[in-house]
Amino acid sequence: MRLDKFLAHTGYGTRKSVKELLKRKKVTVNELVIKDAKTHIQPETDTIHVSGERVVYQEFYYFMLHKPQGVISATEDNLHKTVIDLLKPEDRLSNPFPVGRLDKDTEGLLLLTNDGALAHDLLSPRKEVDKCYEAIIEGLIGEEEIEAFEKSITLEDGFRCRPAKLTVLSTDLVAQTANIQVIIHEGKFHQVKRMFEAVDRKVQYLKRLSMGPLELDNSLKLGHYRALTIDELVQLKDFTK
Repeated sequence: MRLDKFLAHTGYGTRKSVKELLKRKKVTVNELVIKDAKTHIQPETDTIHVSGERVVYQEFYYFMLHKPQGVISATEDNLHKTVIDLLKPEDRLSNPFPVGRLDKDTEGLLLLTNDGALAHDLLSPRKEVDKCYEAIIEGLIGEEEIEAFEKSITLEDGFRCRPAKLTVLSTDLVAQTANIQVIIHEGKFHQVKRMFEAVDRKVQYLKRLSMGPLELDNSLKLGHYRALTIDELVQLKDFTK
């Protein structure tokens, strides 16, 4: 890897900023001062210092985001704010991307990473990754709807969903709404909303609580994020083996 790219990816600013560091003789590789930005290094084995501080190489980054409404699950968009726009500049340097998607008006857990292999495994249909959502539904939910979800909902385009677990958490008889939790195993476009439409109900509010073994940190405020803990990452990797 080129030295300027390595330093840019490890949080030392743009390549222009990195070149200034090199020009000022602030960078050493294996105790040798390096001024050429095009110098190739081996991040895993070479010892790099900037202003005397050891630079530790990290190839993959994993962030848990509490996605707010009004933000789209994409890396870039000309019209709308994206989940990447919520990250600090230094956390964008590794080129993370959302694993799957949440609709623009859906809140909740979203994993951002630059680990393509892990993302592929989490999104693979053969893994049947559970996704748990909480929602407020316009219209009451009874045994008929619960059984329909258990047997398998067929969407308007003919797609037959895997059996899903629908649980009623509370009911508001005055407002004629139900607070529910649902666990699905796919990630089709607007899937939860379309599943409820198939039983003549409408989703008013939707929030994802978990994806596989990864659960939303309740202390994370809307729009905030943090790096995954070691335990969370181990659980994810064990899950996708």
